[in-house]
Amino acid sequence: MSVFELVIALLFLGAILSGVARRLNLPYPALLAVAGTGLALMPRAPSVALDPQLALALFVAPVLLDTAFDSSPRDLKENWRPVTSLALIAVGLTVVAVAVVARAMVPELPWAAAVTLGAIVAPPDAAAATAVLKQLRPPHRLLVILEGESLFNDASALLIYRTAAAAAVTGTFSVARAAPTLALVCLGSVLLAAVMVRVIMKLNELVTDIATVVILQFIGTFAVWLLAEAMHLSGIITMVVFAILAARRSNVRARVRIPSYAVWEVVVHVLNVLAFILVGLQLKPIISSLSGRELASYLATAAAVVTAVVLVRLAWVMCHEILGRWIGPRARGRTNHEPPRAAWRSAVVIGWSGMRGIVTLATALALPPAFPQRGLILFVSFAVVLGTLVIQGSTISPLMRLLGLKDDGAVTREVRLAREEVARAALAALDEARGSEHEALLRRKLQERLERAQRAASRAGEGGPQEPAPPPDHLDLLVRTQRAEREMLVALRARGTIGDDAFHRVEEELDWAELNAEGMARTD
Repeated sequence: MSVFELVIALLFLGAILSGVARRLNLPYPALLAVAGTGLALMPRAPSVALDPQLALALFVAPVLLDTAFDSSPRDLKENWRPVTSLALIAVGLTVVAVAVVARAMVPELPWAAAVTLGAIVAPPDAAAATAVLKQLRPPHRLLVILEGESLFNDASALLIYRTAAAAAVTGTFSVARAAPTLALVCLGSVLLAAVMVRVIMKLNELVTDIATVVILQFIGTFAVWLLAEAMHLSGIITMVVFAILAARRSNVRARVRIPSYAVWEVVVHVLNVLAFILVGLQLKPIISSLSGRELASYLATAAAVVTAVVLVRLAWVMCHEILGRWIGPRARGRTNHEPPRAAWRSAVVIGWSGMRGIVTLATALALPPAFPQRGLILFVSFAVVLGTLVIQGSTISPLMRLLGLKDDGAVTREVRLAREEVARAALAALDEARGSEHEALLRRKLQERLERAQRAASRAGEGGPQEPAPPPDHLDLLVRTQRAEREMLVALRARGTIGDDAFHRVEEELDWAELNAEGMARTD
């Protein structure tokens, strides 16, 4: 019971820390990391063992699906150069730098284990950065790059992690064998995701009960991950592709989508809290078993690795910006679409947004107990998470204000466009019902909504117009117009006219309007 009571108490503490973090404009994982450190130093904290295979499935699969589901393929395509640069080159450079630094600090650390450590701490957690940045409303492109990076850097880092960890355990590694295997793993993961999304979407369409649908969503998420792992494919790549495809095939009703989104948000938050708790509990026996000299060595190694992680990312982002400005435009025969001064300021923020989070913790926890220098790797991994979250997380807000980066209004303009187009689609749907007793009244309301959308201010974060509940006699016409609105909204996204951020904001407005109409129907 002591562990259970401790988890409940720390979940409550996590809720308090989240509220404090919002008031201070800090990423809430930063305060969770501090709480995890305090837990590791508690004299009577219990020791908890976690199945290594469970760590990745439990913590990474839902978090990754939640992030990938909201991603915008259109925006990722437009920003593929910086996203690819961060997800592949920055990750690779970080792995190499951390491995070299770790070996220099601890010569007895095997190279395979050093590379494993590098792969563990290489992928930043975009959720920690965007949690703060979204409150400050930076340019939309900056958020797209950070969120897009988080989808693919996990995949590249975990592929290196699996290969290096296997080499550390077996003592053998062959590039000639690894390269074709990795290519087949990537292809197989994409194909598996495409098959699974069809199967799971069909199953979800057969169920209408909200609780059952939400449970099936979580079961489907873990099923996709576990099946990919059982087939020796990449769970990360499979989950990312699955989420992106599912977001475009999802056909759930508003009464299911709204509560399911709320549940997923809570679950992702709870998983973050539990990850920091479990790392703290596993660090305690490691720290208590160290002598003063060994602890000093661990701290020195952790400090060196944290420094390498921060500097390598910042240096590469600035180098990429230089290459993009001096070489890229000439090679493409055109100028970059972003003003140089704004681009440099965005690059500084992106370079400083390298906070590590739940993926680093989960991969460290997933190391088997007999892994070489597991205690050191777990200690350093947590130190990287703690250091980047506290140092970068506490300074990113002042940095944003200092650089003066502001919202460019891209999403707001797309939201206004989407509102106008869906209102026109609803009016067009009414043309088929001319002569109906209530057609004129509903047409007038829709016309007023279209006019409000056209007059809407361009400020970011504006809410949708609030419509009065329709009378019961209007329900048939209302359902017809709402169907036309949704079809137009989906078409706008499919054509690339709007991105997923604008799509989800307008979709939420249509969901609430649909729930309002359903409530009237049930009342009558």
